[in-house]
Amino acid sequence: MLKLAIEVIGWTAATMMLSAYMLLTAGKLSSRSSTYQWLNVLASAGFILNSGWNGAYPSVFLNLVWMAIGLYGVFRPPKAQPTTIANVNSLP
Repeated sequence: MLKLAIEVIGWTAATMMLSAYMLLTAGKLSSRSSTYQWLNVLASAGFILNSGWNGAYPSVFLNLVWMAIGLYGVFRPPKAQPTTIANVNSLP
């Protein structure tokens, strides 16, 4: 039963990662959107579990890095808005 659960997690992870890529390519998601980042983070977590169970350690490493990048995307500090000349001229 556990083996089946691990397989389901792996296939779900594959579906999530491919969906994120498809939605990004189709212009339905932005690479900065939290939905895109969370799809990648959760998909990576599923691949880490599936790959670790099956002894595919290079895949575990790759997905740890992928997950770290996704988590950075989720929790990165907001970008400062650039000050334009028009904004400076409108100051009192």
